[in-house]
Amino acid sequence: MHVFNHIQDLRAYLAAHAGKSVGFVPTMGALHEGHLTLIRTARAANDLCVCSIFVNPIQFNNTDDLARYPRVLEDDVRLLETVGCDAVFAPSVEEMYPTPPALTMQFGPLERVLEGAFRPGHFSGVGVVVSKLLHIVSPDRVYFGQKDLQQCLVVRRLIEDLSFPVEQVIVPTVREADGLAMSSRNRNLTPEERAAAPFLYAELTRAAESLKAGTPVDDVKASLEAAFAARPEFRLEYFDIADTTGLVSLESYQPGQEAALTLAAHLGKVRLIDNVLLH
Repeated sequence: MHVFNHIQDLRAYLAAHAGKSVGFVPTMGALHEGHLTLIRTARAANDLCVCSIFVNPIQFNNTDDLARYPRVLEDDVRLLETVGCDAVFAPSVEEMYPTPPALTMQFGPLERVLEGAFRPGHFSGVGVVVSKLLHIVSPDRVYFGQKDLQQCLVVRRLIEDLSFPVEQVIVPTVREADGLAMSSRNRNLTPEERAAAPFLYAELTRAAESLKAGTPVDDVKASLEAAFAARPEFRLEYFDIADTTGLVSLESYQPGQEAALTLAAHLGKVRLIDNVLLH
């Protein structure tokens, strides 16, 4: 496996393998089984698999969150070697942004709800870095996890609007045995918080079953919000039931309708997100 820190070196490596299909997995590191599942999926469908590890400062609107984000590059490289990754791109901030980027991006109503409403500027930063990475790697396919559903939809819009010649592949959320969605931020939970954290998925699952059973949308929302209010260790930031293309809130739900149940909650100093899709 090759590790590159500079754009020109990665491009030279890829040029030497011209004609081979490339699967690309962009990450911010602190890898877990969810990331490794993306790597395995990319490796199985392409001749080469490239993974980037870059904590992108321009997508953080909270400096404390940026400072706390785990950085464990050596551990990440060892993990990637075990799953057959061919190349790792781990640039510095100076390599990716020789000067502070002036470009910003807007994604319309999609960026103003849920994550976008609570993290202003976040998706602009995501759009800029994903655009740069797609230009650098020029992959045939790019892989994202469903856990970051809104990010997946933003990247889909980015690819469509800028005509990137790449296929986006969304891989289902990978969970711990107790249901907690795997996340790099989970390692910042205390043992007590980690034991409580599966409550998010349990409540999402309960809400989904209630919705499918015919409970009105407003009642499902009220029930989940009451459940979180009864657990003072959590601070629910948002919960919504929305469509699966633009995350527009649904006022009603019909059995068989596609819907996304999404939430974000704080547990101690850690912000957790999760979602469940109804097909």
